[in-house]
Amino acid sequence: MDKTAIHGLRLKDVTITLDGRELVSVDHTILPGEILTVMGPSGSGKSTLLAFIGGFLDPAFHAAGEVYCGDINITSIKPQDRRAGLLFQDPLLFPHMSVGSNLMFALPNWVQPKAKRRQSAEEALADVGLDGFFDRDPDTLSGGQKARVALARVLISEPAFLLLDEPFSKLDAGRRNQMRQLVFGNAKSRSLPVLLVTHDQADADATGGMIIEVGAPLQNQ
Repeated sequence: MDKTAIHGLRLKDVTITLDGRELVSVDHTILPGEILTVMGPSGSGKSTLLAFIGGFLDPAFHAAGEVYCGDINITSIKPQDRRAGLLFQDPLLFPHMSVGSNLMFALPNWVQPKAKRRQSAEEALADVGLDGFFDRDPDTLSGGQKARVALARVLISEPAFLLLDEPFSKLDAGRRNQMRQLVFGNAKSRSLPVLLVTHDQADADATGGMIIEVGAPLQNQ
């Protein structure tokens, strides 16, 4: 099998519906380092595709099709075993932990001893421009800094692919562009397939990849 096929993210005849109405339909392989964008207005149901791939789709929705990570069918396995790296609109940092402890929490258990775990966290912070931030309180960080910590936490978990749910939407224009470059650059350098959902045309254009548009907003959302 070709190496790209082994490490890509395959969405095989995936369709998601609500009350018989089709929201998203995708049949596509995202190759390593590629970004597929699903674009549509807020409330259109585009994030349901991320939820299905990640294993946390609301039972109100009906999904058909299969998801493969490389040659492994992950459609029915537990969410925590899918190796999905998730970034959301909010950084979702643990407020009771230091910046470094947030990262160490995400490290695989095989990274030992504790000194090695701290070193890995410090290196991950340096990689996103936050050298020396290990002991900082997340509440003291700017929005852009929190976004960088969230990215570092995702990457340090060694994901097989990235799922991005409008992760730039709460940043100002300057920081948004910086974070796009940082996230997309890391994905390409690490050969990670990426699925981005957004309502922002600038986000979609910045990916340089395929764009799938979905329809009108769902009622009551």
